[in-house]
Amino acid sequence: MAKQRAPHLVVFTGAGISAESGIQTFRASDGLWADHAIEDVATPEAWRRDPGRVLRFYDQRRDQVRRARPNSAHQALASLEQQGFRVSIVTQNIDDLHERAGSRQVLHLHGEILKARSSIDPRMHYPLPRGGIALGDLCDKGSQLRPDVVWFGEAVPHFVEACEIAAEADLLLVVGTSLAVMPAALLLDHAPLDAPCVLVDPDAQMLAPPGVARLSQSAGQGVPALVGHWQREGRLWLPETLLG
Repeated sequence: MAKQRAPHLVVFTGAGISAESGIQTFRASDGLWADHAIEDVATPEAWRRDPGRVLRFYDQRRDQVRRARPNSAHQALASLEQQGFRVSIVTQNIDDLHERAGSRQVLHLHGEILKARSSIDPRMHYPLPRGGIALGDLCDKGSQLRPDVVWFGEAVPHFVEACEIAAEADLLLVVGTSLAVMPAALLLDHAPLDAPCVLVDPDAQMLAPPGVARLSQSAGQGVPALVGHWQREGRLWLPETLLG
């Protein structure tokens, strides 16, 4: 007997969707990352060498996230869920813009900037509704708190869970990512063979792997357009008039 459930859209988002809300990516030529080498602020070695510098950098990033607002792509995905579609979001982004737009099923592969965690026990997390992290701020086990983000060279703790989500997709929507960051880019390999996949990105023609449909638009344009079609039809499909 066929399973009876709402259609399941799995959305994989990258820095491109957040950039439209004003959050700079580390590949950008301006903004916070322009004045900081990755090796100085986003590696375990940097943390051991100069934790104060790392904390100051992430305090700046946190302030940037708090000033940002969800854009039309975030809002469209949330509205689809509110209409009754099953929507699971797996994001490389460390901001909370999906949640602020109203999405409820969001998995952060690379952590969350608005949380701190213990530097000796990664299971211990602390919300940061305001302010930042200072040297001397300790977890309940007495260790220095650090940003709850995955640095370059660290394992991605939720990757297996993300693969399990991708394996349940009826359609996979990839938004604003170059599909170059490992292991996150491997998520596409875990989607069912019969599940269509579409990449929404201004450079989709160049970035999309074979077999992936292309929508060469910004997240703020392409995602609301797709969501509008799905809402009108009550099903997940790839309209040929939008793709190419």
